[in-house]
Amino acid sequence: MRILVTGGTGQVGAALARRTWPHGVSLDLPTRAELDLAAPGRIADYVEKGGYAAVINAAAYTAVDKAESDSLAAWTVNAIGPVALSTATARAGIPMVHVSTDYVFDGTKVGAYLEEDAVRPLGVYGASKESGEQAIRTGNPRSAIVRTSWVFSADGTNFVKTMLRLGATRDRLRVVDDQHGCPTSAHDLADVLAAIALRMIEDPAAPVGTYHFVNDGATTWCGFAREIFSREAEAGLQVPEVEAIATHDYPTPARRPANSVLGGAKLAHDYGLIARPFTDALREVLHDLRRQE
Repeated sequence: MRILVTGGTGQVGAALARRTWPHGVSLDLPTRAELDLAAPGRIADYVEKGGYAAVINAAAYTAVDKAESDSLAAWTVNAIGPVALSTATARAGIPMVHVSTDYVFDGTKVGAYLEEDAVRPLGVYGASKESGEQAIRTGNPRSAIVRTSWVFSADGTNFVKTMLRLGATRDRLRVVDDQHGCPTSAHDLADVLAAIALRMIEDPAAPVGTYHFVNDGATTWCGFAREIFSREAEAGLQVPEVEAIATHDYPTPARRPANSVLGGAKLAHDYGLIARPFTDALREVLHDLRRQE
């Protein structure tokens, strides 16, 4: 039984490739040259010839700021690509699991966002991802959309690795402290995507729809940075001071939601999947990064 994973070179794709799968399950992780969501006309043929049991779409245009000036590329990958994938998987009669984002919300809600809350993206990235969600809902009735936020791992580019890189050469870092969210381990997210995909393969009546998955524990970017360096200090490493600043002190082309906290009760109810604290996952990632040095 084969599962197609798009975005295999990203953080989540790498985590899916590294995890242990049940006996008899294999992954197809095509390179961008082999399967590019920016070339949606080729997707149907690729899916049709693959003979897959399911598709996990972990590919996305994630350059949030660049998307504001490169909107065509963002919309093609995040919206048009999912149109082609959902149509192709529906024709093949197979389920699809899709990764989405907290950026579909505007961040004005007090408290955690639930799956049924109204979406109102603030920029091109969030709007393109929200359109991709709609394409999947309408294109393949056997689909699950998993929104997540603040993904980190020992792979690729992410906040944890950026903080460590900057902290290695600076005595002080200024980090935004008025944007709230939930850091999420790519490893833990991969386990959730795998669990959903495998159940949907085995059970045609498995729950479908939109879900939220983040690691347990909300913080700010500043709080996340301090947690990173606190763990590094415990390991005997020299760390910088982290200064809290406001969003307006660090202007960016794209607006960020002030509140990205996502509630995950629906996923726990439908699939029995419960998130561990992000601090536990962070310790593992920092350990992996130290081993790579």
